[in-house]
Amino acid sequence: MSTSDTDMASSTDSTKAVDDEVRRLYERYQSAESDEERREIALEMGKLDGRRHAEIYAALENE
Repeated sequence: MSTSDTDMASSTDSTKAVDDEVRRLYERYQSAESDEERREIALEMGKLDGRRHAEIYAALENE
């Protein structure tokens, strides 16, 4: 396996982990019983999105 294959595999694994986390947060959001709980979950989603974008920009800089 070449370095680019390894990078691609780890990128795919990372993406799947993030997708799974997004799915769990969304399910929690849907079942939330209060606006405060929904707000907290939305903030977690925003942090996750920020990390996701940071990873994308870092990968672009390393190309």
